[in-house]
Amino acid sequence: MSFWQSLFSAGARLFGPPASPDVHGRPGPIDEAGLVAALVALGAKMAKADGQVRREDVDAFKQVFQADRRTEGSIARFFDLARQTTLGYERYAKIVAKRFRARPAALEDVMDGLFHIALADGVVTEDELNFLQTVSDIFGFSEREFSRIRAAHIGRAGDDPYLILGVDESISDADLKRAYRRQAAANHPDRMMARGLPAELSGLANHKMAMINKAYAEICAARAREKAAQ
Repeated sequence: MSFWQSLFSAGARLFGPPASPDVHGRPGPIDEAGLVAALVALGAKMAKADGQVRREDVDAFKQVFQADRRTEGSIARFFDLARQTTLGYERYAKIVAKRFRARPAALEDVMDGLFHIALADGVVTEDELNFLQTVSDIFGFSEREFSRIRAAHIGRAGDDPYLILGVDESISDADLKRAYRRQAAANHPDRMMARGLPAELSGLANHKMAMINKAYAEICAARAREKAAQ
């Protein structure tokens, strides 16, 4: 059983709203059911971010957040409640960020899932991008990291190989290789599937890996040409 499937199974009991914030506005203690509720709410509110929830949005949500027979009823009810408005999504993002603060790869998986929902109708609107940018900020991703994640989904700045790898042009060859290996290890399809990426999204995993390999090859080739010309 994958990580995400295990998580949703652990939250099988009917859940209420996640733990209330403390006096400082920080999320309270998180149990598995509360975390599932936060993830479901984020996905539902992502589906609503462009103003309406279409069948494609619902189908995309189901592809990302797969539930077993014990969980699907309660998850569906909570989804229907959460999708009525985008209000409050920042709170749920903070709950997810707190739980996975030591696991940035899991947070990026959540971002991938939200992008998948946003792209369900083939277009990412400005409102949806603002939603995704805010969640990314709450998750602690830098502007460059968000640009890299966005490029993997909608192709913006996809012609910048340095952006794809999340590095500056001044990086040394040795550090470039290390950055490439880190990205390749974190985004290898086998690793992403092991973290619980649904089979329906295997194409995304392969696409991200292909972009990383292509970016590294382009940089290496460009640097080789520069050295030969000197």
